[in-house]
This record gives sequence, structure tokens and C-alpha cells, in this order.
Amino acid sequence: MSKNWASTLKLPKSTFPPRPSSKLRDQYIQQCADDFYRWQAANRPAESPFILHDGPPYANGELHAGHALNKILKDMIVRFKVQQGKRVSYIPGWDCHGLPIELKAVGAAEGKTMPPHSIRKAARALASKTVLKQMKSFKTYAVMGDWEGHWKTMDPDYEIRQLRLFQKMVRRGLVYRKFKPVYWSPSSGTALAEAELEYNENHISKAAYVRFPIVLENHVIPGLEGFSGNLFAVIWTTTPWTLPANRAIAVHDDLTYHVVRAGHDAYLVAEGCLDRLTKLLWGEDATLEIITSVKGSELTKLKYRSVLDTKRSVVRPIFHASFVSAESGSGLVHIAPGHGFDDYLVTRELDLEASAPVDNNGLFTEEALPDEPNKLQGIPVLEGGSQAVLDLLGDSVLKVHEYKHKYPYDWRSKRPIIIRATAQWFADVGTIKKEALAALEHVRFVPESGRNRLEAFIKGRNEWCISRQRAWGMPIPALYKANGDAIMTEETISHIISVIEARGIDAWWTDEPNDEAWVPESLREQDRETIEYTRGKDTMDVWFDSGSSWTMMDGQADVYLEGSDQHRGWFQSSLLTRVAAMVAQDPTASTTNTLGLSPFKTLITHGFTLDKDGKKMSKSLGNIVSADQVMDGSLLPPIKSKKKGGGETKDALGPDALRLWVANSEYSRDIVLGESVLKSIHQSLIKYRIMMRMLTGSMHQSARTSPLTTLDHIAIFQLRDVMAEVQKHYENYEFAKALSALNRWVANDLSSFYLEALKDRLYCVDGGGVLEPIFMGFLRMLAPVTPVLVEEAWDHRPAWLKEDSSVLHPLHQLYDSPVIESSRLILDEAQIRADMPALMSAHAAIKGASEVARENKAMGSSLQCWVVLQVPEGTKAFDRFARYQDELADMFVVSSVELNKEIPSSCEWMFEREFEVGGQTFKATVLPPKQAKCSRCYRYVAPKEDELCGRCEQLVSEAAV
Repeated sequence: MSKNWASTLKLPKSTFPPRPSSKLRDQYIQQCADDFYRWQAANRPAESPFILHDGPPYANGELHAGHALNKILKDMIVRFKVQQGKRVSYIPGWDCHGLPIELKAVGAAEGKTMPPHSIRKAARALASKTVLKQMKSFKTYAVMGDWEGHWKTMDPDYEIRQLRLFQKMVRRGLVYRKFKPVYWSPSSGTALAEAELEYNENHISKAAYVRFPIVLENHVIPGLEGFSGNLFAVIWTTTPWTLPANRAIAVHDDLTYHVVRAGHDAYLVAEGCLDRLTKLLWGEDATLEIITSVKGSELTKLKYRSVLDTKRSVVRPIFHASFVSAESGSGLVHIAPGHGFDDYLVTRELDLEASAPVDNNGLFTEEALPDEPNKLQGIPVLEGGSQAVLDLLGDSVLKVHEYKHKYPYDWRSKRPIIIRATAQWFADVGTIKKEALAALEHVRFVPESGRNRLEAFIKGRNEWCISRQRAWGMPIPALYKANGDAIMTEETISHIISVIEARGIDAWWTDEPNDEAWVPESLREQDRETIEYTRGKDTMDVWFDSGSSWTMMDGQADVYLEGSDQHRGWFQSSLLTRVAAMVAQDPTASTTNTLGLSPFKTLITHGFTLDKDGKKMSKSLGNIVSADQVMDGSLLPPIKSKKKGGGETKDALGPDALRLWVANSEYSRDIVLGESVLKSIHQSLIKYRIMMRMLTGSMHQSARTSPLTTLDHIAIFQLRDVMAEVQKHYENYEFAKALSALNRWVANDLSSFYLEALKDRLYCVDGGGVLEPIFMGFLRMLAPVTPVLVEEAWDHRPAWLKEDSSVLHPLHQLYDSPVIESSRLILDEAQIRADMPALMSAHAAIKGASEVARENKAMGSSLQCWVVLQVPEGTKAFDRFARYQDELADMFVVSSVELNKEIPSSCEWMFEREFEVGGQTFKATVLPPKQAKCSRCYRYVAPKEDELCGRCEQLVSEAAV
């Protein structure tokens, strides 16, 4: 090249860095999160609110990627709603009560000896500290919200709201106390609800077949009149430790039972179980004599004795139960109403005692074996209890074996639970089931499968055990007489609330047990001389705590969004408490729609985070990934510095990387987080940054008034199309689909087509084009997902754009406001859109043929060729190309394009590729350029080497004047 023409070109000049600056990150987060939330609260109309109600995370421990997934999904939703013109309300909350916090604050052993008020003080301090720590971490994700106005379930105002909600349920008669079996966690020392269980598929139980002697004194089975031996009922149990609580044996009236002889004795076994039990109990080759056979209804006339009643002659009944079958066991079922739900229900009319001789820690009490209490008392029922009972039974044990089956575990301690009859408080949710299900009819579920899941939990539940035996929680506001009778009325709760408002919630535990200030005057006057009242020690289920959070809102929330496990947790407790408190007293009134009984209008659920091997992240597996690891790049290979001796650094792309991982995930399913996934995310983010650098460095103020070419119109139409598609996906909470559309536009329409075609005009001519509208549209599409990148790109916009105060910050812009003045679009949009498929088809063919030419080393740059399109005149396709004859070379980024030109036979090379327009096939031929390379624009349109083309000659001359 004889002269350097670079000074005459408009080459990109941008201050936007290839990697984000850690020094400015906090500033950008502050601007795009806290400042932006305040801005929208002041500038979006109050009459158009959007409420996303926070499902409170638990204030216990460090955050992990699952927390980030949840909070970022919420943030993307509210950010898009601001773009739609909504004033959003997102007030973060925290769940602060419960066992995990209590145990972490004081320890399991220490907690047993500490007074409640000391436990509460330590737990409150821990929760308060954790909330602040988690809040600080959430903010680093660029999550915006009313952080200063956050709520906690341990806030005094929240606690009063919860108590008043509880009072409404008491007024409706939905709260009662009953002695009955509940899920009990010995490891946690408290009752649990179904929602607090998880099931271990590989639990091993010590199962046993045990015989009980039948009493034949008052009734003899037909066909057994001459039998002189002992008759036994055979039962099978996977929980031998429950045998001290045995109170009956159940059979089924319609089953046939055989009396079979084994030696001098006989045994009762269901017909369907006989062959299996014969081999199992007496050997593979054993053959037992069937003495007689009877229906189960005949057996209900018999009684039996428990071999554990060594010093008492207690006979117990045999009765019919519909759940008895011959599919497993012996067809006779050991009934312990104090240790089984079905057992309890089936024995209620028989007036059988629901004995549960097990204490809060899962140890046998002296009532387990009243005749010889020392033999069982103090033994853990889950650790040695079954063997201890079997040892006592001696010869009555026919067979012991290990049994692998699904068994409920405490989801916090990860230890097995038991079923144990205790006096607990329950909420009657069966009577409001119909209204709860009706409320869900008006709810949108994302994904729709969530509807069936939540409805199934509602349908399958009649009672909710709401009491817990821990110190750190909300007290159940009950007063007790000395005999244990509980008093809890609307009046007593009102009085207790007034005392709590005056003294604080901790006074419930710190005041003297017999402090009369807690007893309403009317109750004291009524029983002044006869009864002394004390306050109860039970606390509320933490699901009742968090499920009361809807009381913080004036109406319904537009969105609830949590993990799929909350169908049995927060979603359900929120719905049930709201329906219980708000449903009309008149059962015939249809108020579901008018009252908005569901606390949420839309319910969105996401899956769990998985490690790179597809395993669910958990502390026990040690595969937890923190959000910080994603943001600081420590999960990826380090970047080697290009500078000599620069070493290696982490590829820290900050919160945008974390947020892109969330947005690109199919969040309705479980989500993998590993190196391969993050590499793809980083590549996308780097491409965005490259594009931002190009746009911020190439926009020129003069382009605002430059005439728009067909290429510019096409670029605007493509931008409009992708923005509409992205908007549709955002509205449907389909963030991955939105980004897929955005990435497709960046790669195909913007990068490969428009920017490639625009470079010549942009750098070498007038710097025109529509980069500013593209820049704005691009930022709007990215705003919900990567607000920090948007803030940073806006900070690095050209100086002339910074000086223009009429241009709104991209985060403040309405998503669907025009990106360009309609008056500038002077060409026929319908015509261009009709012609675009032909232009794109030819463009693809030319690129394909050019690539083959490069592979054959015939050419390098795409400008190093001449193109002939063989499109016969008279066809619609010809008209489409002829319309843009003067712009085809720029569109296709070649030096020249001609239609139906005869190809010289002397060409050094040529490469062809067919393309289709309107069902017809045409041909694009790539040929050597006909002229020389221009030293300034590099197009092959100069008269000779080292000279300028006519256009560049004129532009350079005009610039020199």
C-alpha cells in the first residue's frame, strides 16, 4: 500500500472494556439495583402495581447456587414488569424460627438444659446475623428490592399479624387439640407435619413374625372342636418396638383363614399367605396340615393375649379392618393405635387406648413394660428397641429378618422418625378443602404440571399438625388448667395479643408461669378460687409462620415463585391459611373469585440445582456450589495473561455470569451447574461484551439524520421481530427461550448480516446506519437478565449521547416504545418483508460458495470476488433482486453483483451454489473480482492496484477541503 488511509476512516473507538472492572462493579450494582428500584417506585404509576411476594429463605447458614437461582428468577420478572410500565413491589423476607436455627445457636445437648428464654435469645441473635449476611450476598447478584423494608417472621409486627390470623381460624372452629398419633422426630424432639418429611428408599428395618396365643375358652372355631394344642395368631411387623403398645389384631371379614398344624400347635394364617409363610417359617420342604378354614368374620369372635403381659391376664380383641389384605405378612395385622394412623382411626369406635410408651427423645418409658419397667425403660426405640422387645418375646418370635423399604425421615436432621400419639394442636383443613381447590381454579401455574401436584397435596390432607415442642418459635396462645385441659378462645387470644404487644413475645416464656396478667379478667372472675392457669409451651409449625406472610399484602400477589418442594410447604400453607381466614362463613356463598382466596394469581416453580455429574447438591455430599464461585470464575480454568510474566487470573465476569446461567436454564426442571455449562455462559457473555464494544465505539451522531438504506430497514425490522419474540417469552416467564431468540438474532441477523454489510459504509463513508436503535433495543432485551452489563454499557456510551438528556436510561425505557422514529422509515415495509426471504436465500448461497472458494485458496476476504445471480427476467424473483440492484453488493459484502451476466470462459475459478425463492431454484456464482483492490475501503472496485476507487477518491478529496 502506497499510503496509509487509516486516518480517513471512522474506525471504532470505545472505552468499553473486554472484561468487567471489579473496581466499578459495586457502583454499577448500586445504580442498576437499589437506585433503580427507588426510581421505579417513584416514576411508575401507582395504579398499575405488580406484586411479587417473596417466599422467605431460611435464615440459617450460607447461601448457595439454589438461592441465587430463586432470587434471580424473581428479579428478572420484576425488572421486565418495570419495562412494561408497572410499579413493582418486591419486599424480601426471611423465615427465622424453627429447629435448625435453634440447634445451630445452642447445640442439641446444650439446648436440653437451657431455659427457653436463653435459647430464644441465642437463636434470635443467630437469625438476625444470618439475615444481614444473606442480604449482603443477595445484593451482589444485582437483585433489586425493598431491602430496607424487608420482613422477618420474628418481627413483632409480623408476629401479631400471625396471631390474629390464628385467632380467625380459632373463631371458625378450625383449630383443636387432640391426643392422637403424629409424626415425631426423636432427633429433633418435636412433632412434624407431612411437609417436613423426606423418604429414604433404602431404609432397613428389623422385621419379625410373632405369634400371639388365642383364647379358646368362650368360643371354639368350627372344625377345631377336638384340637387340644395351643392356637396362635401370626402377625408380621416391621416395627417390633411398637409391640408393647399392641392393643388388638385386625383381620378382614371376607378373607379366608386356615388353621394349620405345626407340631402340637396350630396357627392362624390367611389363605393367600400360607404357601409363602410355610416356606419362610417352617422350611422349603415343609407341608402343614390344614385343620380347618374359616372366614375372617368368624375370627372376630375370638380374643388373644399379649405375651408381654407377663403378670396380668389381659385379653385383647380381634376385629375387622378394611385395610387388611393377604398381599404381605400373614393376613393378620398387629394394631397399635398409639403408633399408627390407620390403627388409630380403625380403633376409635372400640374405645381402645392409644398407648405410646415412648418419650420425646424416642426412649421407652416405664409404661412400655409396666410389669418389669427396667427391662425396656430408657432404650431408644429406633436403636436397639426392636431387638430388646424381640428378646423379651423369646419363643413367641417365629422369624426375624432385615427388610428394605421406604421410610419417613426428618428432612432437617436426616434421621428416621416414628409415629407417636401425643396431645397436639391441629388445624382442620379438611373442611376448607373444597374452597381451597376452587381458589386454585383461577390460578395460572408455570409449569402447568404444578397444578396437579398442589391439588394432590390439598386433596390428600385433612389435618395439619401445627404444634411443635421447641422454644424458638411462635407460641400457640393456649392457657392450661392444672389437669391439662386447654383453654383457647377468641377472647383469650385477644387478651394474650394485647399482653404481647405490651411486653413482647419473649415474655410468654420469661414471665412467671402463674402470672395472672396473661389470663383475661372474665376467666379469672369465673374461676378465681378454683383454677390456676399456666401458659402452654408449644410453638407453631414454621410452615404456619411463613404461610402467614400473605397478611403483609393488601390483596393478592401477582406471583409466588419457589422451588417445587414448596407445593407441600409454603405454597400449601399460604393457600390454606388464607382460605381458612377469608372464606365466607356461609357455605353456600360463592366468594372465591371476589375475595381472591388464593394468595397468588400465578404460581411458578423451579427445580433444584445439580452438580456437574447430575447429582442434587447437598451438604452431606459436599457438592454445594456457591454463587460466588460462579461470579469469581473459580469453577473455570484460569485465563493466562498475554503480558510477559503476567501469570494467570480468574475469569471473573461477576453477577452477569451468574444471572445468565439462571436465564439460560430450563428452570422448571432440575438444573446442572458445572464447568461445561459455565464455559458456554461465559462465551455468550463475552460475545455480548464484544458487541457492546463495537456498538459503543461505532455509533455516530450523524447517523441520526443520515438516510436509511434498504439494509438499515431490514435491520430495524429484524430488531422489531426479535424484540417482539423476546417480549412474548418474557411475558410467559420463558427466559431460556427469550435468550435463545436473542442469541440467534445476535449471531445471524446482527453480527453475520447487518454489521458485516454495514462496515463499509460505517468505516469508509458517512458512519450512517441504525446502530443507535440497535444499541437501545439490545439493551432493553438484556435489561432483565444482565442489568450490570446494561449499566456498564450505558456508562461507556459515546460522549454525544451522554450530552443528550432527552434519551432515557435503557433501564427506564418502556420495552415496547419505538426504537426509531417512524418518519425515518420511508421504504415500504411490506415490500421489503416480502423480498427479505429471497435476499437471505441468495445471501446464504453466496456465503456457501465463498467458503468453498476459501477452502480451495481461491480467495480470502469476501470482497475478493464478483457475484452473478442467475435469475431469469420475468420471474418474481428477478423483480425482487432488481429492486435492490444498487445495494446488493453491500448487502452480500462482495465487490459487485450482477444479474444474469454472462460468465467469461477465461475466469481463473468459479464456485456455484443453488438457492430457492418461492419454490423455484436459482444459482449464485462466485467469481474473481473484475477490478483492483481499493487501498482505502478494500473493495475490488479500483481502476488499478494501489489506487483509490472513485468513491473513496471523492470522499478523501471532500475531507481535505
